[in-house]
Amino acid sequence: MAVLIFDIETIPDVQMGRRLYSLSNDNDYEVARMMLSRRQEETGGSDFLPLHLHRIVAISAVLFIGNKLKIGSLASLDAPESELITRFFNCIEKYTPTLVSWNGGSFDLPVLHYRALHHAVSAPTYWNIGETDSGFRWNNYLNRYHYRHMDLMDILSAYQPRAYAPLHEIALLLGLPGKLGMQGNQVFEQFYTGHLEAVRNYCEIDVLNTYLIYLNFEKMRGKLSMEQQEQAQQELIAYLKQAKKTHFDEFLSAWLV
Repeated sequence: MAVLIFDIETIPDVQMGRRLYSLSNDNDYEVARMMLSRRQEETGGSDFLPLHLHRIVAISAVLFIGNKLKIGSLASLDAPESELITRFFNCIEKYTPTLVSWNGGSFDLPVLHYRALHHAVSAPTYWNIGETDSGFRWNNYLNRYHYRHMDLMDILSAYQPRAYAPLHEIALLLGLPGKLGMQGNQVFEQFYTGHLEAVRNYCEIDVLNTYLIYLNFEKMRGKLSMEQQEQAQQELIAYLKQAKKTHFDEFLSAWLV
């Protein structure tokens, strides 16, 4: 069985902003700021853009296949958005994994849908709802109540928006590090000041927290024994130590206190 825990980071889609608002400004940062400002005016407070106005700059994942664990971000730092999205859906084509996210049903996947549509990325397995494989009729990636995609925020809140909780706070509830050194609303500025690697590292920390929450959830619903959960955690610790990456070391230091 394959499991893919994933997270994305986004910035404003300035090309769409120019079309939408008839802007001639060729400075991407200024156009992005203008989009956020206009959104704030429209909502009377929040500058969070509609999902179709986002552009993906990082996709990070924990991929667990059998006894093999792989953690990182898709593609190189200079890869175009289309390559990030293609690699994500190619992974689904290759492994047909269970997808695991935190708020992925309401944010990550809809953004991926719009951007895949924009870049004409093919993803037949992901969109299969039983036409070519009857097994997908009863368990597919698109149905909210199927477990082929497990949005842990959605599931743990019993699908009640008033019960939604932030990833950071549930991580802390379980004694996990939570977010380290950055918050989601800082991604935009970090990207435009040339710190894409820091954005990717932040995204990888999110998937580590989500993976460990997932292990707790699997134990809670009887899919993992306490011994199996402990083994999975020890394998993760060994992987992070062997990787010798600063943000992984910081995660371990905050977790193993």
